[in-house]
Amino acid sequence: IKVRQPISEAIIDGKNKQIIGDLTELIKEELNLKKVTYENNLSEFMNFEVKPNFKKAGPMFGPKIKLYSEALSKLNIEQINKLENEEEITINVDGKDYNLDKDMVDIRISSKEGFNVGTSNNRFIILNTDLSKDLLDEGLARETVSKIQQLRKSCDFDIMDRIKVYYHANDEYMNSINNYMDFIKKETLANEFVCDNNLELDTIINDYQVGFKLERM
Repeated sequence: IKVRQPISEAIIDGKNKQIIGDLTELIKEELNLKKVTYENNLSEFMNFEVKPNFKKAGPMFGPKIKLYSEALSKLNIEQINKLENEEEITINVDGKDYNLDKDMVDIRISSKEGFNVGTSNNRFIILNTDLSKDLLDEGLARETVSKIQQLRKSCDFDIMDRIKVYYHANDEYMNSINNYMDFIKKETLANEFVCDNNLELDTIINDYQVGFKLERM
């Protein structure tokens, strides 16, 4: 997903809210997000698979390692979260209780469909990667702004120069950016967008062939 493509939501581990909650608006702006959600129960978005850390657990469980593996597969999300938070849990293997810490297990995490998860030092961020038509259209508009800004620079326009934009593009492209035309004009200081089908289609924007010509006003 391109960095200029807005996405609907990022879900952040709730234990971080007290630390970075005041920076939520900055996070939204920098990551191009519509919403940031702090969530304590991440199991709705992630799959957890807990396996033995054989190097650590092997000497302790010996021939019972298979029973230990079966016990780990039955851990609930609360127990997994405790392990992730460097806390001990107690499990029963073959009638005997064992105290476990994170070093005794291998916790594998994957994202559920429609999400993508990143982890670092027991902290999680989950992106909702489901892109609606509106989000895709906004992404196209932002890519259009970037392209016009590059053209302004190549034309050596002053930063405050107002411009007229001549364009050549198909109806699908124009319909997609139409709802964001005021945004595009504001960001590029464009007073007008004028159709000119004689322009060469020399630019690719999100798979659309487009032609632009800028005129200083």
